[in-house]
Amino acid sequence: MNGTRTALITGGSAGLGRASTLALAERGWEVIVTGRRVEPLDRVASRGITITAIPGDVTDPRHRDRIAEVIAARGRLDLLLNNASALGPSPMPALTRYPEDALAQVFATNVLAPIALIAKLIGQVRAADGSVINVSSDAAVEAYAGWGGYGAAKAALDHATAVLALEEPDLAVYAFDPGDMRTAMHQAAFPGEDISDRPEPETVVPALLRLLDTRPPSGRYRASDFAAAGTGVSS
Repeated sequence: MNGTRTALITGGSAGLGRASTLALAERGWEVIVTGRRVEPLDRVASRGITITAIPGDVTDPRHRDRIAEVIAARGRLDLLLNNASALGPSPMPALTRYPEDALAQVFATNVLAPIALIAKLIGQVRAADGSVINVSSDAAVEAYAGWGGYGAAKAALDHATAVLALEEPDLAVYAFDPGDMRTAMHQAAFPGEDISDRPEPETVVPALLRLLDTRPPSGRYRASDFAAAGTGVSS
């Protein structure tokens, strides 16, 4: 196994995925980043010599196979960050009017793809004594009108994360809730509204890095659980 820590980050062309990729690369990590949009993903990869872009859709089994091949060639995986998410239709519909095909796509991206990637890559994560982080949302634990599809999918991902933590007691397995952020997806959830009061994704990255550095017990954590000035988990 080579000595350089390696991460896989899905949904890495924008938002928290992009910010996390750049932060880890700045720390000297090898970062394999994937996403559906080729040009934005390539721009992310151009920011660091240790960043490798693999364009594609994580819901596609062939793309997941390609990711696994690249990881196997690298020889280690210290972090699997399942960040790719699908919001669903915008404006966001009530559950009774939710198109079934759109709901299936939300679950495919937010639940099935992360579980499939974990299953495919867990051996490398075990070998590196690594971490699995699944990006969650407050919509997984709070009921918001219009957020039923997305929230239900994130709740399912939270539960799958908790089960994985029990099944893999030697690994660090986290659901990470970043809170509201100023992203394109969040803007799509509020079409026509001004979301400039939301924090930029870069402001959440220190909490994510602190989660990695302190390696608390497996579980569900919010970015706000990590004190900005400290190094541990707040009460």
